[in-house]
Amino acid sequence: METFRFQPGETPVLLSIPHVGTVVPPDIAATMTDAALAVPDTDWHLDRLYHFAPALGIGFLRPIVSRYVIDLNRDPDGAAADPGAGNTELCPLTTFDHQPVYQPGQEPDAAEMRRRIGAYWRPYHERLDGELQALKERFGVAVLFDAHSIRSRVPRFFDGQIQDFNLGTVEGTSASPALVGRVMNVLTATGRFSSAQNGRFKGGFITRRYGNPADNIHAIQLELSQVTYMDEEAPFGFREESARQVRPTLERLLSLVVEWAWENAAGRRRSAFL
Repeated sequence: METFRFQPGETPVLLSIPHVGTVVPPDIAATMTDAALAVPDTDWHLDRLYHFAPALGIGFLRPIVSRYVIDLNRDPDGAAADPGAGNTELCPLTTFDHQPVYQPGQEPDAAEMRRRIGAYWRPYHERLDGELQALKERFGVAVLFDAHSIRSRVPRFFDGQIQDFNLGTVEGTSASPALVGRVMNVLTATGRFSSAQNGRFKGGFITRRYGNPADNIHAIQLELSQVTYMDEEAPFGFREESARQVRPTLERLLSLVVEWAWENAAGRRRSAFL
């Protein structure tokens, strides 16, 4: 089965949305609980929210399968990005609300996890890595924007309500300070939304794995509070009026990322794209 969708772009920027998938293959679904089959911890509607990205020339990569099948933002060796921070597993065993994902005795064993890595995790990362390398080869620089969203209140991960925009750069190591500074200027200038940098969400496996400014590959993660654009309870409806309020900030932010990438590109001028 098709496990991800990719649309190439014409700029040095790639947008990845690793938790937007909702499909659970039938053989895996047969082992799951009803709570898990509702896939409540999906990064709902982000492909719809970022629909403007291709018009900016940004490449677009997103999975089809749910994070409950396998979490594309986790280390395949099982190492936790932030030990002790309530992390979920490579093949999650519980929902964010501590509900079991699997029926008793149906949890995936080591062989099943290896199968899922080969079938779902590796193809996504091969495409992600391959595209970043191709962008660097073509433009001299590549920027990965890893888009996420989460409910505004998840006691498992943080106290109280999360900020609206949460930028993660692995404590400033995954992207150029100049790029990060511009992004934060956009976020702090909105006046409408709250923001944080390297707070509870510092960047997951993807940001840590691929961000390497010394090699001209920059990665930033944005964790958006779902209260800004959707209903946080089932059936998790998209709120178009709210989205119209938050989308201009996202569009300005990604436009700025593209602008910075062109400024730092080698061997190709921006005018060649326009």
